[in-house]
Amino acid sequence: MHKFTAEIEALAQEVLAYSLDRLKNDPPLDGPRSAADLFAEVGNTISAKGLGGSKTLALFTEVLAQACISTDHPRYLAYIPSAPSEYASLFDLVVGASALYGGSWQEGAGAVFAENQALRWLSDLAGLPESAGGVFVQGGTIGNLSALVTAREDARKKFPGIKQWAIACSEEAHSSIATAAQVMDVEIVTVAVRDDLRMHGDDIAAAIDAYHATSDGQVCAVIATSGTTNLGVIDDLVGAAKAAHDRNIWFHVDGAYGLAGLCAPSIRENFNGIELCDSFIVDPHKWLFAPYDACALVYRDPDIARATHTQHASYLDSLHDGTWNPSDYAIQLTRRTRGLPFWFSLAAAGTDAYTDAMEETLQVARDAAVLVKEHPNLELLREPDLSIVAFTRKGWSKAQYQQWSNQLLEDQIGFVTPSSHDGEPILRFAIVNPWTTIADIKAILATL
Repeated sequence: MHKFTAEIEALAQEVLAYSLDRLKNDPPLDGPRSAADLFAEVGNTISAKGLGGSKTLALFTEVLAQACISTDHPRYLAYIPSAPSEYASLFDLVVGASALYGGSWQEGAGAVFAENQALRWLSDLAGLPESAGGVFVQGGTIGNLSALVTAREDARKKFPGIKQWAIACSEEAHSSIATAAQVMDVEIVTVAVRDDLRMHGDDIAAAIDAYHATSDGQVCAVIATSGTTNLGVIDDLVGAAKAAHDRNIWFHVDGAYGLAGLCAPSIRENFNGIELCDSFIVDPHKWLFAPYDACALVYRDPDIARATHTQHASYLDSLHDGTWNPSDYAIQLTRRTRGLPFWFSLAAAGTDAYTDAMEETLQVARDAAVLVKEHPNLELLREPDLSIVAFTRKGWSKAQYQQWSNQLLEDQIGFVTPSSHDGEPILRFAIVNPWTTIADIKAILATL
């Protein structure tokens, strides 16, 4: 099972050839198939004697992989796509083949050192102090939950005796915030957005004060979004920070998608106030050209997070020697070194390349908005703040939006799923891939 035989060596070359071919050529868009359809073609793949490496790889590459949509395709514009750089994708192979453990300094010092340099770059972009630090976790859901659990633990020391906790966030906050509240059994103080779709400091303050005046509960965290998943809107970060800190409350910024824009000079001022946060998240697997799955969770004061999340057991005692153990900063223990492909790409390409790629995607989004406004059948919902272009098709029902989306994928032109705003169906382009060109946008708009 563990011997590197001639067959395994041949398989290694096949795997490498498949990986390199995918990197060198445009990834296929492909699409889902039913479980019954797949079973009819491949049958039961698990057997007592095994299929052999080459045959199993062929099943994957020729059937199973083609039943998956490539999220890094230039015309995959639904949800929030991924667009890992060649450097990051290649180094992900190294990470997978190296059996690195990323939970402790003792077992993964070199890897943790490298991850921490990538976190340092993000912290510097945000303007946090040298003492700031954190960890790469699976995704925004775990990142937000870990930060909010830390915030509640901090609040328990500030406000002893409180039995009911709450968090305050916009009605446009990501779904993971509601999930975190459910897991933590805390209430949500929902803050309405204004006509600009942003949550503003004065409204946060009023909502918190009203909650405190009518409840025995205490708000332990204010969560601002920097940019929303649906429309890319950035909340009033300066005002949110003031509303939170005037009340001695933790200020967390969910920047899973949009905070990557910190490295783009053309929009950097949109994030003013991020330097005031107590914690933030940003997902490099979204708009920072890293493979799944990597969410950077950063704390202004990591000591608070370590006191919250460190796990204690006799078999873990030898780890608690003052070194930096990533497992101490989030809800996790075992972890892969998921930040290493991002670090490798940053180190190899240089941060200027990241700035250039970011600006390219932003320009495509601006140009796409112009094309939408010029299109006779379309109406732009709002000028894009970041790289999400949202619009409507005149006269279409919700069913027609879905029919168009299905046909677009079936024709292998692109993948764009309907969304909604104010209860009405919309379409949106989430442009995070530097290989997405304005020609790709035109090809999709031509079908509308």
